[in-house]
Amino acid sequence: MAETLVIVESPAKAKTIGKFLGTKYKVVASNGHVRDLPKSQLGVDVEHDFSPKYITLRGRGDVLETIRREAKTAQKIYLATDPDMEGEAISWHLAQILKLDPDSKCRIEFNEITMNTVKNSVKSARAIDMHLVDAQQARRVLDRLVGYKISPILWAKVRRGLSAGRVQSVACRILCDREKEIMDFIPEEFWNITALLKHKDSRKPLSAKFYGYGDKKTDIHNAQEAQAVVDASANADFSVTDIKVSERVRHAPPPFTTSSLQQEASRKLGFTTKLTMLIAQQLYEGVEIAGQGVTGLITYIRTDSVRIAQEAQSQALEHITTAYGAQYVPTKPNIYKGRKGAQDAHEAIRPSSVLNRPQDVKASLNNNQYKLYKLIYERFLASQMSEAKYEVSAVSFGANGCTYKATGTRTLFNGYTVVYTEGRDEAEEAETTLPKLIVGEKLALDHIEQEQKFTQPPPRYTEASLVKTLEEKGIGRPSTYAPTISTIIERGYVQREKKQLVPTELGFVVTQIMKENFQDIVDVKFTADMETKLDRVKDGEQEWKDVIRRFYGPFEETVVKASESIEKVVIADEVSDIPCEKCGAMMVYKMGRFGKFLACPNFPECRNTKAIVEKIDVACPECGAALIKRKSKRGKVFYGCERYPDCSFVSWDRPAKEKCPVCGQPMVHKLGQNGGYTVCTNKDCGHVVRPQKKDKDENE
Repeated sequence: MAETLVIVESPAKAKTIGKFLGTKYKVVASNGHVRDLPKSQLGVDVEHDFSPKYITLRGRGDVLETIRREAKTAQKIYLATDPDMEGEAISWHLAQILKLDPDSKCRIEFNEITMNTVKNSVKSARAIDMHLVDAQQARRVLDRLVGYKISPILWAKVRRGLSAGRVQSVACRILCDREKEIMDFIPEEFWNITALLKHKDSRKPLSAKFYGYGDKKTDIHNAQEAQAVVDASANADFSVTDIKVSERVRHAPPPFTTSSLQQEASRKLGFTTKLTMLIAQQLYEGVEIAGQGVTGLITYIRTDSVRIAQEAQSQALEHITTAYGAQYVPTKPNIYKGRKGAQDAHEAIRPSSVLNRPQDVKASLNNNQYKLYKLIYERFLASQMSEAKYEVSAVSFGANGCTYKATGTRTLFNGYTVVYTEGRDEAEEAETTLPKLIVGEKLALDHIEQEQKFTQPPPRYTEASLVKTLEEKGIGRPSTYAPTISTIIERGYVQREKKQLVPTELGFVVTQIMKENFQDIVDVKFTADMETKLDRVKDGEQEWKDVIRRFYGPFEETVVKASESIEKVVIADEVSDIPCEKCGAMMVYKMGRFGKFLACPNFPECRNTKAIVEKIDVACPECGAALIKRKSKRGKVFYGCERYPDCSFVSWDRPAKEKCPVCGQPMVHKLGQNGGYTVCTNKDCGHVVRPQKKDKDENE
C-alpha cells in the first residue's frame, strides 16, 4: 500500500513521475478535466450571481472511482496537475471531489519533469491558488455565456452547427479584414533597374540597383521612365562615388515561448499549431529514452515568459564552451525582456538537460518528436550564445547623372548562427560579398536589366503570422491559440490553402453578422481589455464575478436585440460537377467535422454523401489504377489505390512516377533536412536519388 497518492493529468506523465518517486508513492492520472459545465445547457445560473453548475464529465466515472479508491487508503494526497491556470482548476475540482482542504499543502507543481524537480516539488507543497482558479472560472463562464447565447442565433439565422466565441470570433474577423484588404488592393506599377558590372577580381558580375538621379531617390513608374534610365546609363562609365563600411550585430533570439514555438514550427517544419502542441506535450510528459527510461525532455509548454533558470543557463554556457569554444560564450549571460503583459510564472520552453543532445536521443523519438525537440534544443542553445557580427559595405556608383547602389555583407563572426538561424515569414535576400573597391574606380558595364513589377497586397495570414498577431494584440493566451485556429477551420469559417488561412463565404457572413450586432465581441481592443481584466483576477486584484457582472448586462441587451433584428441568411452551397449516383442531382460541397465532403442537394429525400477524392498523377504500382490522396482518422495524409478494397496498396510517402533504376521497384518521395529526395521502396536496395546541385560556375 502506497503511503502517498499523487494525481496528475495524463497517464504518460504518471508513468514518468512514478519512476522518480518510488514505491511509497502511487501516481494516478485524471485524464484531464474531471468536471466541467454541462454541454446540454448553459450551466451558469445567471439569476444567482453567475454560479457555475459543474457536473462530472462523461467517461470520467471509472477514473474518479479509481482515484477515490486510492485516496481512501493514502495517508497524504498531492495534486500535481499542470503548472498553469487550467491545471490549478483541475486540482481544485479534484480537491472538491475528494473533500480536501484547498488551503492545506496539497498542491505541487513542476516546470520540468526531472527527478530533482519532481522530488523538490514534494518538499515545496502549497495551498491551491484560488486566484488562478477564479481566473479560470471567469474565462470559462465568459466563454460559455458568449458561445451559448450567440451560437443559437447563428444556428437559427444562418446554419446549424455554427458557433461564436470570445477569441475565435476576433481571430476570424482579423482574417476577414485582411482578405478584404487584399480584395480592395489596387496594384501600382514600378520598375527595378539593375546594372551588372564587371570587376577584375570577380567572375560573377557585381549587381547594382538604380537609386535615382544624383542624390535624389527616384521611383520608376512606367516603361518610358525605365527606358530613359537605361538610355542614360547604357554607354556611361560606372565609377565608385562613395563607400560606407559599417559593422552590424545580430543578437541571439530568445528561447521559445508557446507562441514563438508555434510560429517557428510552422515556418521551419510545416507543423500546424495543433500538431506542435501535441508533440510538445509528449516531449514534456516523457518519452522512453534508451538507457534512461521514461524522460521528460523539455520544460512546460504553455508559457509566454522568456526567463531561464540560473542552473539551466549555467549548464548551457558550460556546454557551449566545451562544444564550440569560449568565443561563443557572451561576456555577460544573455537575459531577455518579455513582451508587455507577459506572464512570468514559468520559464521559457527549453530542454530539461542540454546533455540530451538531439542526435543522442534521435533513435528513441519518432520523426516529428525529433524535429521539434531539435528545434527547441538548438533555439535554446543559440539563445545563450554570442551575437553574430557582420561587415556591411554600401557602395554608390555614378553613371551619367544616374546613381546605382550595391550592398555587400561579410560575416566577421558567426556567433549563435553556428547553431541556429531564425525562420522568416518572407524570404530574405541572400547575403552577397562585394569585391575590394576604391572611390574613383571605374567598372565596365556588362548589361542592364529592367523588370516591370507591381506592388503586392498584404499577405494572407498563415498560422504562424496569425498567432503572432493575436499575441501582439493581447488576444487569448498561450493555451488558446491552437484550439482557436482548429475551431475556425472546423466550423468552415476558414480554409487552409497550402499554408495560408483563407476565409470562406460562410466566414465572411458570420463575421459581418458579428460586426453589425455584437461589436464588442469582435472588437480587438475590447477583447484585449477583457484579457487584462482576467489577468487582474489571476493576480488577486479583482473579484471574478464582478468581471462577469459588468460584462453581462450590456451583453444580454445586445443578444435580445440581435435575435429580433437579424434576418435569415441563405448561403448557397457550391455545386460540384459530380452527379449523385442515387438520384442524378449534381452533388454539392459541404463542410463537416473532418473537412469538406460531397452531399446530395436533395437531402433529406436522398442522403447520399461521399468523400472528396484527390487523384495524383501516378499509377498504382500493384494494379496500374489511379492513386488517391487520403487522410487517416487523425488527419495524416497517405496514398492508396482507388480500387480499394480490391487492391490494398497503401503508402505514407507520396509515390514517384519513376521506377528504381537499380532494381526496378517503386520509389517514393521523402523530405529530409537538406530538401526532398526519392528513395527505393525495396529495403534490400535502398537506392536514393537526390536533386542535382548546380556546379560552382553555374551558381556564379
